[in-house]
Amino acid sequence: MADEIKELVDFIIRALVDQPDQVVVTAVSGEKTSVYELRVGDGDLGKVIGKHGRTIRAIRTLLSAASTKENKRAVLEILE
Repeated sequence: MADEIKELVDFIIRALVDQPDQVVVTAVSGEKTSVYELRVGDGDLGKVIGKHGRTIRAIRTLLSAASTKENKRAVLEILE
């Protein structure tokens, strides 16, 4: 299930950015929490965050909804 969520995040982010080949999503799974780390190319960070953080908030909402199936908490971190 963690791989499916990782693919979901990767698919959504690649659709948003100008440089989809520079998108890297890594998953670190724990017992109760999965952390997904996101790296994007230069200039694409603003597109991922969106106005007032609305885009990233919506992505995080989808991520948490998808992760409730396996009774885990999912966290999306953006790394620079």
